[in-house]
Formats: sequence, structure tokens, C-alpha cells
Amino acid sequence: MNIDPNLPWGIAIDYAGRATLAEAGHTVQVRVYDAGLGDTLEPDPVSGYPAVHVTAQFTETGELGTQLRGSGQIVLDPPAEGPVAPDRTAVAAAVAAALADFEARVTAYTTPVSSTHLTLPTTYPLYTYLVACRCV
Repeated sequence: MNIDPNLPWGIAIDYAGRATLAEAGHTVQVRVYDAGLGDTLEPDPVSGYPAVHVTAQFTETGELGTQLRGSGQIVLDPPAEGPVAPDRTAVAAAVAAALADFEARVTAYTTPVSSTHLTLPTTYPLYTYLVACRCV
């Protein structure tokens, strides 16, 4: 991932903390935000300075409309003396986590499931429904 050393977060983000970037053939949506109740440069009235969340997410559509998602999140906790300072490595770490999550989901989606995992107890309403429609 290309980090721009001239930008505080390493990428160009808009006024709402959003950015779109391309990584490993995917179009990744990035958000940088906090969940504080106060102003960004003053302590939160409830919990002090808020943590900053950096999230990365993307969705790819496959055959027959299947969709797999990859998402990653990095949380930057504030130091005791003040608010969180921009961290150029946080976006790259969130994107790397999203790519790893996506690969794990692809592996899980493409791995065959044995028939023993598909057995439902007869007390479940779903089993009753499946028997009624002759699906099992």
C-alpha cells in the first residue's frame, strides 16, 4: 500500500473521514472516525479523549449474486496527555486486516462441508419446515 508521507493519515480523506483506495485488485472503503461526545480537540465529557477507529471494508460479487466481504478495524487509544495523533500506519493495518478477513471468508466459502454438519435436531422448527417441503 502506498502511504503518502505528506498526509496526516497517509491517504487523502474527505471532511467526513472517508476515503476510497485500490489495494490487491479490490476497491476498499476506508473510514477514520471517533465515537466521542465532545469536540475533537477537547476531552469527551463522559470518558475523556475518545479513541479513533480506522476501518476498511470491501465487497466482491461472485457468480449467481454471491457476495463476500472483507473488513478490518484498528482502534487507536488516546494517550493520557491528549487526543489521538494521526497514525500513517493505521490505515495500512486496517486494509491488511480487511484483505486477510476476505481471504479467510473465501477459504471458508469454498471449503466443502461434510454432511454430518448439516444434521438438524428434529425439535427445531426449521427441521419441521424442511420435512414438510420434502427438502430433507
